[in-house]
Formats: sequence, structure tokens, C-alpha cells
Amino acid sequence: MNKQFKLGLGIGSIVLAGAVAANISKIVQPIVTTLNVSPASAQAQTLKIVFPTRSGVTDLQTKAKAVTTFLSKELQQPVEAVFGDETAAVEALRANRADVAFLGSRSALKAKELANASLYLAEVRSNYSGGHTYKSVFVVPKNSALKSGQGKGTLSQLQGKKMSFTSPTSGSGFIFPVAELVRQKLVPDRDRLNGFFGQVTYGGSYDKALQAVLKGQADVAAVSEYALGSPYITAAEASNLRVIYSIAGVPAHGISIDDDVSASDRNKLIAAMLKLNQPANNQLLTALYNSTKLIEVDGDAHLQPTKVALQQAGMKP
Repeated sequence: MNKQFKLGLGIGSIVLAGAVAANISKIVQPIVTTLNVSPASAQAQTLKIVFPTRSGVTDLQTKAKAVTTFLSKELQQPVEAVFGDETAAVEALRANRADVAFLGSRSALKAKELANASLYLAEVRSNYSGGHTYKSVFVVPKNSALKSGQGKGTLSQLQGKKMSFTSPTSGSGFIFPVAELVRQKLVPDRDRLNGFFGQVTYGGSYDKALQAVLKGQADVAAVSEYALGSPYITAAEASNLRVIYSIAGVPAHGISIDDDVSASDRNKLIAAMLKLNQPANNQLLTALYNSTKLIEVDGDAHLQPTKVALQQAGMKP
């Protein structure tokens, strides 16, 4: 690779550009991996990878170093691991401090808008019902009188109920549920939820939104389907909950690459990342974020459901 690569990984909420500059300070001291780099490539520019924190992920620095060591060997180039949130990752793309980012779908849309970075790879998990897509679900206590179903009548039962969303920036925990309520003509947009629900709260995370239901503080919660298990809640807690409505097709997190990266270098990078799917290397991927596989996707098609949901909910990327 004859140009400097800077690879950013991020997940979490994305904010408007005005708030981005302050968030870039959240990136911390990097770990530089120069193992397995040949003398000929020792002069190559460092590849920078920003690994995001995610709920349930522990010992991230050690896991990230294992991945950067692998990529350093594959690309024959020094690789640097730094850590930050999605806001910092998108700002790094925009400011040419990074060329590649692992991002949630909403952040990937923002990266396309601000940095002209396109999404090329998507994560697959064993607990995603659609492989590289998953479901947003409305969850109630197991003994709730609310009936399960997939029509407007099911969601209309929620009128006047105490609702616990995950966070105002969560795809499966807010954006897709609100978009569905709008599509079913139960609410006009995200700003008038209080006119439908008796109470609206935000847990701040999947586990806290579900705990609100388990503790009787809310009648229903909106989360991802995979949150109904470890590390979010225990099996015993999950047995006391029930899904009454689901929304399929929520796009998985993926890898966006800036258009400044040449096609040749982009292909080399994608090939190196796809080698994490091989049995000998797969533990590096699964240990990092519980993804079992990376697959190539049409970025625009993959992100389209999130784009539509944002528009329906009256929100911007």
C-alpha cells in the first residue's frame, strides 16, 4: 500500500456535525502493532484502527491488539489501534484522520453524507435472525394481558401504556419502533410519542430498558432481538418476558471505506478483513464483538431500511 491508511471503527450514537469536534477528544492513546512487518514495508505509513466500545465487550485493548497484529502481518504494514466512539470515528473520516470505519447503520449513513465513505462489509452474528440483519422487538412481561401479533391492532394496544425505549439514537431500540408506529398511523412522528403512550422513558441501554419492564416500571420495552439473553439479561429474566411485535430487517453494523482509498488498496483491505472468517483466524473476530463472519454487501441497499426508518420517524441520519 503506497498511501497512508487510517482505519476507524465505531459504534453507538452519531450526533450532528456541530457536536462532533468536541467528541473527537474521546479517542485515547493508541496501541501500535509493528509485529510481522517486513523490512521492505517498515517505511510504510501506519494503518490506524479505532475500535469502539460496545455493551458487553470486555478487555477491548487486548482483543484489538490481536486483530491489529493479524492485519499488520496480512498487509505488511504497521497497524495502530486507538479507541473512541462513533462520533469520533465519523469525524475522523470527515477530517481525513481515518479512511475506514466499523459503524452502525445510522453512523454509516452519516459517514456517507459527511465523508463520502461507502459501506462494503457487514457483520453476521449467530443470534441475528437475518444473518446480517436482525429484528427490533417490543417486549412485555410474560403474564401481560397484551396480545402478540403483527398487525396494527397489536401496536394499538400500547396506547396509554408506559413505554421504555433503549435510547433516542438506538436503531432497534427507538428508530425502527417509532418508524413502525408512524407507518401504522398510530403516531405522527417521534416528537409526539407522549400523545400516544401514557409515559415515555429511555433506559440508556438494552439491559436497562428490559429491567424497567422486569421491575414493573414500564409496560413495554423496545430492544434488539439479541438483547433477550446474555450478556444483557439472564436466562431466568428472559423467561419472564415475551415478544409481542417484531420488525425485521434492521441492518447489522458494517465497515465503511472512504472514497479516497484506491480500488486496489480497498480490495486488499477487504481481503485481509475477510480472512478473519477463516477457522484459524475466526476467534479474533468473534472475541472482538461476537460477530461470527464478515460478508460483502451493497452498502446502499444494506443501509436503505435505516434511511427509510429515519425518514418515517422524522429524523436525520
